[in-house]
Amino acid sequence: MTKRHCGMLILFAVCSCLLVCGCQTNVVQDQYKLWYSQPASEWLEALPLGNGRLGAMVFGGTTTERIQINDDTIWAGPPVPEAVPGFAEAMDKARALWFDGKYVEAEKMVASVLGPRISPRSYQTLGDLHLQLMERGDVSEVYRDLNLDTAIATTRFKKDGVTYTRRVFVSPIDNVLVVHFSSDKPGQIYMRATLNRPANFTTVPDGNDALEMFGQAQHKGKHLGVKWRCRLQVIADGGTVSTESTVLGIENADAVTFLLASASDYNKADPYQPLSLDQQQVCRNTINAATEKSFKALRTDHIAEHQRLFRQCTLDLGGIEKSTIPTDQRLQAVKAGGTDPALVALYFQYGRYLLISSSRPGDMPANLQGLWADGLTAPWNADYHININLQMNYWPAEVTGLSECHEPFFTFIENLLPSAQKTAKTVFGARGAVAQHTTDAWLHTPPFGAPQWGMWPHGFAWSSQHFMEHYRYTNDKEFLKKDAWPVLKNAALFYLDYLVKHPETGKLVSGLETSPENTYIAPNGQKAHVSMGCAHSQEMIWDVFTNTLEAANVLGIDDDFVDEVQKAHTNLALPQIGDDGRLMEWALPFEEAEPGHRHFSHLFALHPGHQYNFYDSPEMVAAARKAIDYRLEHGGGHTGWSRAWIISFWARFHEPEKAHENILALLRKSTISNLFDMHPPFQIDGNFGGTAGIAEMLLQSHIGNSQDGFHIELLPACPDAWADGLVTGLRARGGFKVDIEWQNGRLKKAVLLSLSGQPCQVQYGEKTIQLVLSEGKQRILTEKDFHKSSKKED
Repeated sequence: MTKRHCGMLILFAVCSCLLVCGCQTNVVQDQYKLWYSQPASEWLEALPLGNGRLGAMVFGGTTTERIQINDDTIWAGPPVPEAVPGFAEAMDKARALWFDGKYVEAEKMVASVLGPRISPRSYQTLGDLHLQLMERGDVSEVYRDLNLDTAIATTRFKKDGVTYTRRVFVSPIDNVLVVHFSSDKPGQIYMRATLNRPANFTTVPDGNDALEMFGQAQHKGKHLGVKWRCRLQVIADGGTVSTESTVLGIENADAVTFLLASASDYNKADPYQPLSLDQQQVCRNTINAATEKSFKALRTDHIAEHQRLFRQCTLDLGGIEKSTIPTDQRLQAVKAGGTDPALVALYFQYGRYLLISSSRPGDMPANLQGLWADGLTAPWNADYHININLQMNYWPAEVTGLSECHEPFFTFIENLLPSAQKTAKTVFGARGAVAQHTTDAWLHTPPFGAPQWGMWPHGFAWSSQHFMEHYRYTNDKEFLKKDAWPVLKNAALFYLDYLVKHPETGKLVSGLETSPENTYIAPNGQKAHVSMGCAHSQEMIWDVFTNTLEAANVLGIDDDFVDEVQKAHTNLALPQIGDDGRLMEWALPFEEAEPGHRHFSHLFALHPGHQYNFYDSPEMVAAARKAIDYRLEHGGGHTGWSRAWIISFWARFHEPEKAHENILALLRKSTISNLFDMHPPFQIDGNFGGTAGIAEMLLQSHIGNSQDGFHIELLPACPDAWADGLVTGLRARGGFKVDIEWQNGRLKKAVLLSLSGQPCQVQYGEKTIQLVLSEGKQRILTEKDFHKSSKKED
């Protein structure tokens, strides 16, 4: 290990706590920076900013600059998918057909009661801020970056001997987009500014220093949705400001600051009852409050709030010297076959940065594109796909110290609950709550679409897992009682009524439904998609029942409902192992029509579930390993989010080199120059899944429960490429903050801080130590501690 790298390890060890309170170093800034020597030539090369609600994509242009802006509430409107009458009766007939071996006929019956998909009805751009410099001359020394540690995008260039600098950020404190443009010589800024969007807007001037733009989200007069407004205010240091029609003009200024605020009538709690507010006044009030501060004060407050979250977790994998190379060139070197551990660490922190920027308390959850979508029709409408995509967005939240960024997800699911209860009752004739594969800002939950992807009633259930996971990480009993328990209970109630007894085994099975979004070949050679008792469905129901029983135990609930769940849990059909040793995706040994399918649904019990692990069910882990080997041999993992999921699978298999291979594959095949994940097209879940996978390689804690404590594994899948490293601020279930330092592939030191006083087991290699730490106490462990006989430490 180099002397400089040793210094980095010492620096991060010392600054583990100092980072939170503002310790700033050039090393930290360089390590966590994306930078380029040319402007973005298209939207997918621009750099993202956001405060959870308001987002921007910064192109870093010179003579002209485009900043594309999003507000997370700008959605086109109803009508939404609705239930088809007679659904429950048709399902009963379809089940009978399926059990009789008439698989295709059963699917046709299901298809007849699925409503149509309604598209486009999309999340939309708020609009574009265009800036144009009026000076003529050649441009040189172009530089643009995104500093993850400050959440500021900087553009710098020279023109006619003058150096211009533009800094852009979106303040979570003042709730405004801030664009500050300066030059190193006085009176050199002559520019024009405009606001527009592709359609459905009006821009008007307000005085000589502001523009206002307003409109309603829609699609060519249909799907009338959210009404919105934004205000752009300019503050010039020196020079003059004027408006001409819808253009702001600035002349002879030393520096210029633009402030933009937005407001809409979207009501998160009840979207069908728009908010009654004066959007113009809201924007003016927000701008007026921001103008009370200097640019320096706006920037200082913004940085402090961003770093409060961002600096909760650090990762150093060495190789920081490559930070002197532009990010796009580093990525190309990896795509050409190279390795770059520091780029992996940057990618890890980029995922955390994106979550902070797109999901803060009080805002909408991160959608299929996080916060950032161009135009009026986003891919797949940027919907909330709850058959893995929305959940994957939040996989890194708890483990990387961003628990509060999980809150928008919880609020969204709680707001979804009334619709999900209605669908359970009126469509399925069941108690509880149910939601299908996707929803959006209008909170629809009925089944719709083609059976291959639309007949899948587990979106609400999968989402309920996150509520229990939040409790496991935080031990927040008030959250468990107030927020998690109603969601878990409703998910379990639905399954108690939805499950049916298999006519041959008597075991409870779920269906008819797809194993997302795969296809099997029936014995007669015909293709079908829906089945009874898919492994994915049974594993998810096991997860819901297990979580519900664990929560009931913690809360001291012992009633008829809990007893009903326990009986159903005991009689639940479980996945089987096929004759070839693979975990079976369907209850019957059907041949796969797509053996390299992008979904790995039947491995849910391995990750993100916890049903199967090396210690309690080694035979199922081995079967899952064969299943993933087979799928990858046939081309699986070809989409960004799918590849990201695979990283966590290999981590839980304790296969560090395989996990690392898939990180490299994610970078080489599914990552573009601004480090966005490409499905293709752009989907942000791959970024979040990749960050979660890297964390899973360094720390695991999924084994155990809230009563007996959790099993914490240190460096379970750390590859040879990361021979030396340091991670601080990871979280483990049971309420632990964990720092880990390693050298030459061996544990050097781990610091476990108990945040709640729960017991745990800590494993490194083959050795385990029992720990019982009081709340607020920490224990420092070295490799030597694990060579001693197993013992209980307090």
